[in-house]
Amino acid sequence: MLEKGFYQFIRKIKLERDGINPKEYPYCLKAVRELNELELHPNVTYIIGENGSGKSTLLEAIAVAFGFNPEGGSKNFNFSTEETHSVLSESLRLTKGVKKPSDGYFLRAESFYNVASNIEQLDREGGFGPPIIESYGGISLHEQSHGESFMSLLTYRFGGKGLYILDEPEAALSPTRQLALLRKLHELVMDDSQFIIATHSPIIMSYPNSTIYSLDDDYKKIEYQETEHYRVMKDFINNPVGMLRYIMKD
Repeated sequence: MLEKGFYQFIRKIKLERDGINPKEYPYCLKAVRELNELELHPNVTYIIGENGSGKSTLLEAIAVAFGFNPEGGSKNFNFSTEETHSVLSESLRLTKGVKKPSDGYFLRAESFYNVASNIEQLDREGGFGPPIIESYGGISLHEQSHGESFMSLLTYRFGGKGLYILDEPEAALSPTRQLALLRKLHELVMDDSQFIIATHSPIIMSYPNSTIYSLDDDYKKIEYQETEHYRVMKDFINNPVGMLRYIMKD
């Protein structure tokens, strides 16, 4: 598969440790504690690990350091429903590529509802251009299911030559739609886009031209078949009766 790297928008992420207290939040989180310098894949970089390891906090900090809104959206979004984001972005140094993205989006599943609400508010207030919702397919995101609204985002809003940071996108998607996400991801990669994704989904993390960093192994690069997500799912699918009998035994 062709590797697209000329339009890599973030090449490295480095944590500047001067003046930080490793015992304080968010620097005490495993995702931050073990971070020194991380080289990103020109196509797709996956960050995986257990719940509570700090994946979402790290992705949020990368997004904010690049100029995105902490709650999600494009760089044009500047709303805030609650000031809860960490100061980690102030300690991150991004090594950027020579090209600037033409498009970009930070998706976090937990606050996508707030993005949808902000879109409706801005469209009610009006402006000089067309309604924002037209960039999402023209149908209110609140009038769609979580999965449908996310697919509208993928289908209509992601335009290519962009930087897309996705925090656990599988939260809204059935397995079939996770496969549809992979197809769209590939189309966007072929259109000079770069992705940074935190996920638990063995389907979503299967994209072949990528790098997977495991927080459980101190940011070790691992192969797809080595991930716990792949191995556990494979064992279960191959022997569901035996797995269920094992986990349910007294």
